Amino acid sequence: MQPILLILTGILLSLSPSQAHQPEDAKHLGGELTLPNLPSEHLIRYLNTFPKLKQQLPSNLTGKATISSACWGHERDCTSDGRFQTPQCPGDHTGWARSKEAQVKTFYQQADFGYIQEQLSELAPQCVPTYLGDSSLECTHYLRFCRGRNLLFDFRDLVKREERIRYHMDVLKPGQLLGHCQLNRTRLAGEMDHIGSALQSWGPELRNLDVLPHPILESGLCDLVVNTPTFIMKIDATYNMYHHFCDFFNLYASLFVNQSHPAAFNTDVQILIWETYPYDSPFKDTFKAFSQRPVWTLSDVEGKRVCFKNVVLPLLPRMIFGLFYNTPIIQGCSNSGLFRAFSEFILHRLQIPYKPPQRKVRITYLSRRTKYRQVLNEGELLARLEDDEGYSVQRVSYERLSFTDQLAITRNTDILIGMHGAGLTHLLFLPNWACIFELYNCEDPNCYKDLARLRGVRYRTWEQQDLVHPQDEGHHPEGGAHAKFTNYSFDVEEFVHLVAEAAKEIRSHNEFPQEKPQNPSIKPQHNEL
Repeated sequence: MQPILLILTGILLSLSPSQAHQPEDAKHLGGELTLPNLPSEHLIRYLNTFPKLKQQLPSNLTGKATISSACWGHERDCTSDGRFQTPQCPGDHTGWARSKEAQVKTFYQQADFGYIQEQLSELAPQCVPTYLGDSSLECTHYLRFCRGRNLLFDFRDLVKREERIRYHMDVLKPGQLLGHCQLNRTRLAGEMDHIGSALQSWGPELRNLDVLPHPILESGLCDLVVNTPTFIMKIDATYNMYHHFCDFFNLYASLFVNQSHPAAFNTDVQILIWETYPYDSPFKDTFKAFSQRPVWTLSDVEGKRVCFKNVVLPLLPRMIFGLFYNTPIIQGCSNSGLFRAFSEFILHRLQIPYKPPQRKVRITYLSRRTKYRQVLNEGELLARLEDDEGYSVQRVSYERLSFTDQLAITRNTDILIGMHGAGLTHLLFLPNWACIFELYNCEDPNCYKDLARLRGVRYRTWEQQDLVHPQDEGHHPEGGAHAKFTNYSFDVEEFVHLVAEAAKEIRSHNEFPQEKPQNPSIKPQHNEL
């Protein structure tokens, strides 16, 4: 990718010094918005998506073959050579697909930009405008993703609700969502199959859509008109990293489904969370990658009829056969370009510093401060790693750090070690060559193994059951033995062996320094955060 980086450097240098160093979410040419704040490989594909913007740049920079052929993978004319990344499916495909080609294609459609392509192919109008300025609404199958214009949401009844709203399917009543357009009621009713829970579909909300005989913005009914493009989100669990990042990932994927305008990656958008609880999360800074505006909840609009000029109902965190939480993954494949792109996008937008790999393998150990799943001989395990001069070891408690500080550690880690738990979701932000070592999966074997496959990083977990020693059988709060509700000790020699195997694989990666340490007599330092 070095030629691509050189070309992008040339593009940025073609801007004036004041333009090239703007802190905003985009670069500007001649006062016109042209370049959003994206990683270089992403920016090239953005330019190819919007060729009119590309034409504004110097032709000697944009005529290169490396730029002209680059694409994401969801575009109709995108070739396998030009796509952002091709999944890896080594080994035998027997039993999983009829051919190796079918195996790769299946993974691509399940968990990569092929999924975006499928959503784009499914987009169909539900409410059709007659004149410019009318309302409109189009959605994918089962109302997993929708976008509309000039729609009225009537939130006046929310002030009468005594309970706070979260995961409710009755936020709107019939006639409290209005548009001035030709509503295809039969088609809309036919997309309600996935209405079983609030986080699977936008059906609970859109079943209330009705037609207003007059244009929305001329009706005099709007107590508030929102001109800013708005993403309405029904989110999962805000204090659990794994589940909240289902929300962030699907929001990112929705940018591509909605990518019909050059402003697709702008941050001048409004986020509205579909609940009345105040939004708070240890991971709330992640929203800064998407929006420069404060996050709204329904409490900010209750009691009003709100008219949105442009509104997006993004992909949801618990869709049937959805992305992240419910992603079905064909055996034998890994390395989703969509997941890698998400990782790079978040790290870039949040300005997380990157340090190239060193000769010593950088090991980060996640130390739990919870009641359960503590490692009882943690100190002994880490002491043995410190004795290896090829390692640089640090023990961290992420709950004590800001989220951006956490990401700064993760991004510059080669082996991330931790017990089964939501903190392992950090594997999304490891370097491409890194390894996540789920020290013990607590009888939940697929959760982080599958996430590691999607992201494309190496995965290891404890395999010798006779060498892990639970404190007791575990006591689930609702009764019964449970592996997640106890603490553990681990065999030291087996632990050292598994780390050594992970380090060996990492050192074989072509981006990792191959030279031996210059001063082998110097013992690595153990940092504790």
